[in-house]
Amino acid sequence: MRTLAVVLVAFAALTACSSGDEPSKTPPSSKPSSAPKPSSSADPAAAASLDPCKLLPAAAVSKALFLDNLQAVAGPVQDTTANGGKARSCEYQLNGKAAGALAVTRYEGRQGKPAEMVASVKKGKPGAKDVAGFPDGAVYYVDEQKTATLASAELVAGTPVLVNYTGPAKMTPEQMAPLVKQALDAS
Repeated sequence: MRTLAVVLVAFAALTACSSGDEPSKTPPSSKPSSAPKPSSSADPAAAASLDPCKLLPAAAVSKALFLDNLQAVAGPVQDTTANGGKARSCEYQLNGKAAGALAVTRYEGRQGKPAEMVASVKKGKPGAKDVAGFPDGAVYYVDEQKTATLASAELVAGTPVLVNYTGPAKMTPEQMAPLVKQALDAS
């Protein structure tokens, strides 16, 4: 039951960033806008093939959480017709109990800038804080269910993709940042 709650919280965080027809607008930044990441396939199917369990193996989460023998288990598929988000998740479990989840939501056929997606998440989550070290920004927050989330975004083969890791409230941005970075680098 707790595992499902973690995944639902992760999904809610992801869909909050793009619940309208257009991502929220933020003031222009002095940084150059990010270009789509090159993919092994020139076809947009690269974004559709993102598997959270492959992007962030259980061994990486085990190391970050100082837990041995974590298992990566594919979470439920959660697509949202209202905003076009197609979410896939990977749950990290220790002896059948949830230790966290990585969620990857792609917005096929949508236009959006990763920095605007992150700003939208921040705007929708009270107390959310910026996290340094991500080209298009990242945001960290602890929600009312006492789960911590770190979210960032990027373009994969031209498709906006939001990536977040959700875990126990005691997880810090410093613990989560390497996990989200690894997932972003692998996509």
